[in-house]
Amino acid sequence: MLLEAAIGVMGAGIGAGLVAIGAGLGIGNLAGKALESMARQPEASGNIQGAMVLTAAFIEGVALFGEVVCLLAVLAGK
Repeated sequence: MLLEAAIGVMGAGIGAGLVAIGAGLGIGNLAGKALESMARQPEASGNIQGAMVLTAAFIEGVALFGEVVCLLAVLAGK
């Protein structure tokens, strides 16, 4: 039983790490592409910036949900 709980905690930790890495890569890619498009069309920078902030909030929401699911998996195993 102890080994199964340890494997579950380890899996949840790995899952939380993957969620954080994915969110970081997603927001980094989003910001890079948004800055590139603002450099190409400076007149559309307001619209691009608004869409970028909204999309970053969605990415953060999904990442937070993933972290909570991993935390619940650890707590449910006890």
